[in-house]
Amino acid sequence: MEGIKKVAVIGGGAAGFFAALSVAEHHPTAQITLYEKSSKVLSKVKISGGGRCNVTHNCTDIPTLIQAYPRGGKQLKSIFHTFQPKDIIAWFNARGVTLKTETDGRMFPITDDSQTIINCLEAACDKLGIQRQLNTGVEKISPHEGQWTLEFKNGVIQCDAVIVTTGGSPKAKGFDWLANLKHSITPPVPSLFTFNMPQEDITQLMGVVAKKAKVHITGSKIKTEGPLLITHWGMSGPAILKASSVGARVLADLNYHFNIRVQWLEESPQELLNILEETAKDNPQKQIGKHNPFDLPNRLWTYLFNKIKLPQDRRWNELGQKNFHRLIDLLTNDNYTVEGKTTFKEEFVTCGGINLKDINMKTMESKKAKGLYFAGEVLDIDAITGGYNFQAAWSGGYVAGKLQ
Repeated sequence: MEGIKKVAVIGGGAAGFFAALSVAEHHPTAQITLYEKSSKVLSKVKISGGGRCNVTHNCTDIPTLIQAYPRGGKQLKSIFHTFQPKDIIAWFNARGVTLKTETDGRMFPITDDSQTIINCLEAACDKLGIQRQLNTGVEKISPHEGQWTLEFKNGVIQCDAVIVTTGGSPKAKGFDWLANLKHSITPPVPSLFTFNMPQEDITQLMGVVAKKAKVHITGSKIKTEGPLLITHWGMSGPAILKASSVGARVLADLNYHFNIRVQWLEESPQELLNILEETAKDNPQKQIGKHNPFDLPNRLWTYLFNKIKLPQDRRWNELGQKNFHRLIDLLTNDNYTVEGKTTFKEEFVTCGGINLKDINMKTMESKKAKGLYFAGEVLDIDAITGGYNFQAAWSGGYVAGKLQ
């Protein structure tokens, strides 16, 4: 857009900050103001990754990257060609913030402190003269003679372009002010949540992690793998969170009552049988409760053979083929009933938002209204856990801020 003088960014999260910074880069003479309805900016950045901030994921292959997005992946392809993980890594590095990669590909600041990311973003805004208005909620936006009118509780302003980065909303009502501009809204449902299992006694193992579990939502095509964490309410960890993301709408339709099948180890049934037979041969007199041949926490190992009523003082040479196959069946086909979910209240991610058919995904501009742009979770885009949601925010904000 030519002749940009005044730009409003609505929403002070990751996408909002990066959109404002992109405007400043591409339109250095523009007056930019970021409006945040609460008293704090970047609150989700602050708490993400347990307070460390999972900035992005170390995946630079775009066809692989887009597979992390159950909704919006194909549409994100064009903006990732403009700005992708290697670009955000370089952006922070140029400003003195080094990111490190963990074994699962997630990337964090080397300080392991999300405040490092917040300080960097705020300093960059200050350096470029970007104004921030807190406790300033926008109640209505409307086009007016080639510009945009923003209405607040205590006033009205006009600007040349608006970038909306208000994040997801747990209820459809949160999008009413955008639906009034003729945008289609995909009804929001939770994504990235843990599974509640009030009737399952495995919750007694709270804190135990199976490193290489596979999870299958029974009766569906949803299958995920990764670490699985047992909690006092049920199950969590990457394998569960991925399943909740991929199956967000399916599980909502089931009212969060369904069954899952867990494969606790990555080995095939034949490989497990070989391990059991070799263990019995090499350790015939050892008790199964005191000799765990698998890469499983001992508490989980004990729980599993107790589940099929094998006494833990039974010796390995006393098991036999029948019990071997009972153990293998449990290790590869362990079933649990889910009766509800637990959503991270401050860190919620929603599946839903502005329908992407209403957005030019090469520019992030609305197809319904010229000069109106979107980025971040306000759109019907969401990802599995691992830094992907923030990457969509950085990339979308950067492209929106070009105001093309």
